[in-house]
Amino acid sequence: MVESMEELLETVPVFEGLSSEFLNTIAGCASNVRFDEGQTLFEEDEEANRFFIVRQGLVAVDMHVPGQGPVTILTVREGEVVGWSWLFAPYRWQFDARAVESTRALAFDARCLRGKCDEDPALGYELMRRFARVIVQRVQATRLQILDVYGHAHS
Repeated sequence: MVESMEELLETVPVFEGLSSEFLNTIAGCASNVRFDEGQTLFEEDEEANRFFIVRQGLVAVDMHVPGQGPVTILTVREGEVVGWSWLFAPYRWQFDARAVESTRALAFDARCLRGKCDEDPALGYELMRRFARVIVQRVQATRLQILDVYGHAHS
């Protein structure tokens, strides 16, 4: 059964409970994409002009560590968001993202969505609130990961 973009968005945790009007607006900025294993979604310091919701597969978010190269700091799974740099000027990626395995995702045109948010501040506020929750969860998870790594290193 083919689902409409709005129906797909209803199943995404970050959009859960949004009005059909907001879902319809967001859907207008969305498309389905596919990435092969190892394919790059975006690279650090590139323009953050899209973000993604993983539908199937895994995406690694990496940061470059001097003398060590890329280090995976997060693995994003089905239903989760990849990227929030699209929300904050100067709209540049802070990390790299690559498909760990064949991945299907929803891609969102960030310029389109930022424009819709400017036109409808209630939509902008709702998305900012929801993405802030994602950011806080990711920062907390990273903090626990760092504590785990350094806690064991000095035991």
